[in-house]
Amino acid sequence: MSAAALPAVTPPARPAARLAWLDALRGIGALAVVAEHLLPWFLPALRPYWFSLGVYGILVFFLVSGYIIPTSLERHGDVRAFWISRFFRLYPLYLAVIVLVLALSWWVPVRGEVPRDGSAVAAHATMLLDVVSVGGVADTMWTLSYEMVFYLLVTALFLIRGHDRSGLLSMGFAAGAVVVGLVASGAVLKGGWPAYVSCAVFVVGLAGVLLGRLRTLSACVLGLMAVTLLVLSSRVPWLGTAVLAVMFAGTAIHRWERGTGGLWPVAVTSALVAISPLWAIESGWWWVEADVWITTIALAGATFAIGMALRGRRLPRVLVWFGLISYSLYLVHHPLLKYFVEISGDLRRADLPVQLGMSALALAVVLGASALTYRYVERPMQELGRRVSRRSRHGLQGGGDQRVASQDTGDDGVLGHQERQVPDRVRDHVGQADPLG
Repeated sequence: MSAAALPAVTPPARPAARLAWLDALRGIGALAVVAEHLLPWFLPALRPYWFSLGVYGILVFFLVSGYIIPTSLERHGDVRAFWISRFFRLYPLYLAVIVLVLALSWWVPVRGEVPRDGSAVAAHATMLLDVVSVGGVADTMWTLSYEMVFYLLVTALFLIRGHDRSGLLSMGFAAGAVVVGLVASGAVLKGGWPAYVSCAVFVVGLAGVLLGRLRTLSACVLGLMAVTLLVLSSRVPWLGTAVLAVMFAGTAIHRWERGTGGLWPVAVTSALVAISPLWAIESGWWWVEADVWITTIALAGATFAIGMALRGRRLPRVLVWFGLISYSLYLVHHPLLKYFVEISGDLRRADLPVQLGMSALALAVVLGASALTYRYVERPMQELGRRVSRRSRHGLQGGGDQRVASQDTGDDGVLGHQERQVPDRVRDHVGQADPLG
């Protein structure tokens, strides 16, 4: 996220090339998250502690989300099509993983952070898990909360014509992360009721957005609800606020690239995000120590800058492929690693050749399963979503859509795999629990 590291503005590359560099970044982020979870269980001696692999991965992913999601909505100019695309891209695999984890809970129990009541159902239905302080049935699902908050907020901003203020928004959320960290140690609104209320508002509000009934009002209510939950009922309020700052910084970078905004807000956001956890109440995890946190941010920013510098060039096909399957890779890898360890036993003290061999086998299983879920779950559902979106546009003309001049909506692959990337709770050999479980 370092402004100095970003490349100079160059002419736009071909759409396919632009997709390739974004997918390559997603691939890097996904592999970083897999490594964050694999190393403590299989090769603990190789896990780095001078930066956080998992947080690095999520920052890269969230920068990609911020870079492409708002401008994709603006390019297509169709709020209904945007949300249809989101549902068909996110929910099918998400629900499939939930079913898998619950079906095998007799063998590997569902994590204790998941409430055994209706609040868990309500929170999973909206994906607003972390911002209502509910654990996901799969450990990595918590980051989808911030993707959903971002989507809700961006939709509201688009409809009220406030979507071009990305730099101000990024700085505002970054400053908010510092302030929230100083005054709040956790959720102010506690209990199951935020999950129930947010689910009801989510369903009614999105119905209004999709059907065109009081669309702008519905979107604004959803956006306000999302920000309120982010600040008042998140498990780690400063972190969620900083994540939104990073995402809007990604949008600001895109606007700078297009010549419609400056880069200085990104530099200000970077500095504020860098200091946001340093005085935060109860932020004493190893990865928010000043040297680790700042190094992680710098590496994520440098990775994104290098990706931008290479846009338009031919990139390694395997890295682009990792990005293509990255949502599957993100959601399925952690449950599969748990099942693998349940069969293999504790490998942390095994001989190095055994650790290496089992690591390679586990990675092969994860990649194979991710490729299959992409091929047979993600891709067919994405195609179905496009067909539903086309029928919706043809059958509901005049339903109150807010439109701008649009381009080919068939490039929806660019909207794709940014919602899935983060480490979660894994016990490691230094005796500390990773904080984001």
